[in-house]
Amino acid sequence: MESLLNLLYIYILIINIIGFSLMRNDKKKAQRHEFRIKEKTLWTVAIIGGSYGSYVAMKVYRHKTKHKSFSMGFPLLVILHSILFIWVNQGI
Repeated sequence: MESLLNLLYIYILIINIIGFSLMRNDKKKAQRHEFRIKEKTLWTVAIIGGSYGSYVAMKVYRHKTKHKSFSMGFPLLVILHSILFIWVNQGI
């Protein structure tokens, strides 16, 4: 069971790095008026566990902060994912 928990930690780390990178890259593309990363992709990564990385990047790069769906949705996902993470850690 411990190895399963270790895999969860690795997954969470990787998906949050991906979420952070996607938000950073989308901001850079926006500044250069290039083809953007779809919002659906940003949301998908956040929903499957990358909410913290996406939220931090949103704040660091001031990206998507005027979009209510992002400015309210990402923090809610961070809270939900935190609760789930604590629950899983206590259950194992």
